[in-house]
Amino acid sequence: MEKPVAIERNELFKPSFREAIRFWFILGWISFGGTTGHITIMHDFLVDKKKWVSSKKFFRALNACMLLPGPEAHQLTIYLGWKLHGLKGGVLAGLFFILPSLCIILGLSLVYVYFGNSAFLSALFSGLKPAVLAIILFATYKVGQKSLLGTWHYIVALLAFLLSYFVKVPMPWIILGVMVLGFSLYFLKPKEEKGKSEQEEEVDKERFYHVNSLETVPSISVRKISVQFLAFFLLWLGPFMALYLFMPDATFWKDLSFLFTKSAYLTIGGSYTVIPYVANLVTEKFLWLTKTQMIDGFALAETTPGPLVIVLAYVGFMAGFNHFDHSYAMAMVGLAATAYFTFLPNFALIFIGAPLIERSQKNKAIQYVLSLVTASVVGVIVNLAFYLGQGILFPTTSGLANLDWKALLWVAISIFLLFRYRIGMLQLILLSLVYGFLLYLLP
Repeated sequence: MEKPVAIERNELFKPSFREAIRFWFILGWISFGGTTGHITIMHDFLVDKKKWVSSKKFFRALNACMLLPGPEAHQLTIYLGWKLHGLKGGVLAGLFFILPSLCIILGLSLVYVYFGNSAFLSALFSGLKPAVLAIILFATYKVGQKSLLGTWHYIVALLAFLLSYFVKVPMPWIILGVMVLGFSLYFLKPKEEKGKSEQEEEVDKERFYHVNSLETVPSISVRKISVQFLAFFLLWLGPFMALYLFMPDATFWKDLSFLFTKSAYLTIGGSYTVIPYVANLVTEKFLWLTKTQMIDGFALAETTPGPLVIVLAYVGFMAGFNHFDHSYAMAMVGLAATAYFTFLPNFALIFIGAPLIERSQKNKAIQYVLSLVTASVVGVIVNLAFYLGQGILFPTTSGLANLDWKALLWVAISIFLLFRYRIGMLQLILLSLVYGFLLYLLP
């Protein structure tokens, strides 16, 4: 029977608090390309370049975050910040990851309501959208290289793509099916125990990283979890009561607070599980936005760094703007409130559930199942690429006659730059803006 091995952290690669915070701040400004882009950037820097975290530990944490409601990239950022520098590291990492995108989406929302759908803005979007598609394809390829480890991983990824694209099966049901399949495969397959040399080789590999997969697992304290739960409840209750008691139209703020708190717990599998849910409610039930405004907001969020779920902050902005007779002040309060109630649960889930996540990383059955979940997410992201590709390359209807050749050209150029020259995400976005500007000058 294989015995667990515990090793000390490698202090040689321990980052200073300032160095880590600098990275989290920069990450918030350059993390384009959705979840896959965020994960790729973090893995390249934290694992490959700095050796702050081992690859095994990184993907174990990612797998666990994928099973939690909420955007997994944001949760992974909080978790890794916590592992590197405790509570303050997790809080600041999580804040710096979303603050830049919040500032940008606020600026874009102000531009949107002030200028509307001008020809100039439409041309800029025509340059940005093909680049976003290329970034998603490139990042999916890189993550797939690291997470598709065997035959069953490829099969699961393919099935996830087919079910999500052709059958329209929601992501939570795909994850549930993969979990059942994973546990079945794990308990049916022959058990292989690592020999002593394999175990020693793993220890030798992990010991070169500051945060690694062989650390001692912290104990679970019911008292500590209870105190944390109460603290986060009070953090939710305080702003809610302030909005309800002191802002005009208490019913609006109650509905907004409850909607985005609930939506924070319905995002298993990524932002694309919550966006249709919210879009339907805000356009059909609450009538805060028109369908056109919702679609435009989705396009805006695609071109900002940070998690795609930041589109909900735009929804809060437009809800306040429309509901209170084009009030810019109420729009900004709506954006701030929506962001707060959307992202607070991520901090609660990670800080309260961190010991449970740590323990799950030592369970081989859970780790095998989660590796298949990661593979299924790769398949669903390929589905996303097809979905976006249809809207970007065929903006009106399907068919070769309706193909947007200018968009296809920029997708091809962007993919070439990413694969051949490893151009940075920020540089590609800037080039795409230039391309969009040229489209405006030369229609």
